[in-house]
Amino acid sequence: MKKAALHNLGCKVNAYETDAMQQMLEEAGYEIVPFTEKADVYVINTCSVTNMADRKSRQMLHRAKKMNPDAVVVAAGCYVQTKEEEAKKDEAIDILIGNNQKAELIERLEEFSRKKSEEKIQAVIDINHEPQCFEELALKKPAEHTRAFIKVQDGCNQFCSYCIIPYARGRVRSRSLQSVLKQVEELSVQGYQEVVLTGIHLSSYGVDCGESLLHLIQEVHKIEGIRRIRLGSLEPRVVTEEFVRALSEMSKICPHFHLSLQSGCDETLKRMNRKYTTKEYEESCRLLRRFFEHPAITTDVIVGFPGETQEEFAATEEFLRRIHFYEMHIFKYSKREGTRAAVMEHQIPDEVKTSRSTKLLELAEQMSSEFRAYYLNRTQEVLFEEPVEIEGKRMYAGYNREYVRIVTESEKNLDNVLCSGQITGKINDEILCMNCRQ
Repeated sequence: MKKAALHNLGCKVNAYETDAMQQMLEEAGYEIVPFTEKADVYVINTCSVTNMADRKSRQMLHRAKKMNPDAVVVAAGCYVQTKEEEAKKDEAIDILIGNNQKAELIERLEEFSRKKSEEKIQAVIDINHEPQCFEELALKKPAEHTRAFIKVQDGCNQFCSYCIIPYARGRVRSRSLQSVLKQVEELSVQGYQEVVLTGIHLSSYGVDCGESLLHLIQEVHKIEGIRRIRLGSLEPRVVTEEFVRALSEMSKICPHFHLSLQSGCDETLKRMNRKYTTKEYEESCRLLRRFFEHPAITTDVIVGFPGETQEEFAATEEFLRRIHFYEMHIFKYSKREGTRAAVMEHQIPDEVKTSRSTKLLELAEQMSSEFRAYYLNRTQEVLFEEPVEIEGKRMYAGYNREYVRIVTESEKNLDNVLCSGQITGKINDEILCMNCRQ
């Protein structure tokens, strides 16, 4: 039996696609082994969101070939899509598979075998100019055994000035409602209680086929056995009163919302080509807090974007303090070849980016701790996922609806068990503990 190993780089959508390719290999008779072991086939699902991501992708491809020079190395995904000519010349790569072509993995491996390694095999399309449909990569059994990520959308039409993703992923393509519901029903039968709807630009779901994200969520909500529904990253403009009111009327919706921000300064947002203002963003947060008791609102922030003055950074910092997030992912701006921002004037020195990033990371830690403190002495429902050992004690760890990590001391198997109990304290700044009523 041939052995195959996979490695994923990048986002949750990439992770979903990597799991789907693993499923294809298993069904084709391959034994799946850890990436660190010798294998006959290595599949690296690459990322290209930054120049650093490109470099990491190349490093993993070369690492695979070094582990077994006779192995077939498959480069899949965004790096291949954006740097096709570079990838073609890379001697470590045997097969190139771009986005919207990953379903062809087994076919391309068989083609390579027939040609006896005489030439590279390529499956890379012009994703930005050829009309595309959503590529069906339905997972029968996701890697996580309590929470299932479901890819419902691909592509992006936004063209933010710093982002290469529309060029790597192409235009918006939505998965059919029937296909999504069929997969959720199958997962429910397998015992999954929580699903996460995800996509490259989730808020655009349905714009290409007459559907809407809200209708999709409402239909998923009807499926028996599913107890929790989480949403991937949302654009502030989709968070209208109608949308939030409807979500609040669905008991399975987890009040855990990732609203992409990037900057708390309107002038910076304009240069980024973000299509909302800080006032509109703040209104979205106000609506979420009006209809949900204590929603977890998380975000992304880029510091040191070209032209960001000290005054603009100060405006961002003040805005973040006012909104008061559960979690913030802070990124130092990194040039991405092929984007407008990469050639903008007034690039910010690295030491300034680092200083600003450090300041916001400290703020993020403080706000996150304050958010978690709200739950002390309150009753929470936790979906437990895995056993852990803390301070010599056997405990089970899971998450509440707001995605706060919580543990309880237990000798029982609480795997995939929903349990309610009182939060009694905290293990550290990131983990709370509770008495589980079992």
